[in-house]
Amino acid sequence: MRSGLPVLASRPMNALTVPPSPVPHLRTIEITPEHEATLQRFFEANPEYYLISNGEPAGPDEAHKEIHDDPPAEWGFTKKWLVGWLDDAGEMVAMANVVSDLLAPRVWHIGYFLVATSTYGTGLARTLYASLERWMQESGADWLRLGVIVGNVRAERFWASLGFLETRVRDGVVYGKLTHSISVRVKPLEGGTVEEYLARVPRDRPDGPA
Repeated sequence: MRSGLPVLASRPMNALTVPPSPVPHLRTIEITPEHEATLQRFFEANPEYYLISNGEPAGPDEAHKEIHDDPPAEWGFTKKWLVGWLDDAGEMVAMANVVSDLLAPRVWHIGYFLVATSTYGTGLARTLYASLERWMQESGADWLRLGVIVGNVRAERFWASLGFLETRVRDGVVYGKLTHSISVRVKPLEGGTVEEYLARVPRDRPDGPA
């Protein structure tokens, strides 16, 4: 069950829609079970992230799990959003997994942000992310939170360039066939400090629980 945390967004959560696409030839959707096949094709056509994280391509049920699996109930959250960007042919070129009020009110967690490998170097990732961040902030986020696999150099550089600051490293995290260290990072959006964030989310302190 979900935690029933108070919804502190600037608009009622049930009134929110996914962010509009900032790119004319793409449209944004909220990914639902009816998009499972489209999401699975996207994962299979772009295996790089899964090779880095899991040591193998996405499994045949990866999209199903992404759509239906929730964060741990004891963490507390308001809603898991799956955002997809589709091209004119209806195929996915990027997706994001975002959880509102995870661990604490006004803390939004970015679980995934994946763009098609063919778009690397085009600036699409930054354009889509800027739109996504603006939407999260307008929807009530004061802090953004995510985890980056240590050694995934492209991802580490991308998130650092966007202002995400490391609060701790969590070792021994198993994804598929591989065990990783995860850099936990946070970005204040409304003038807050990392110290204020860590007071709200003790889990992300350097001495927090494993």
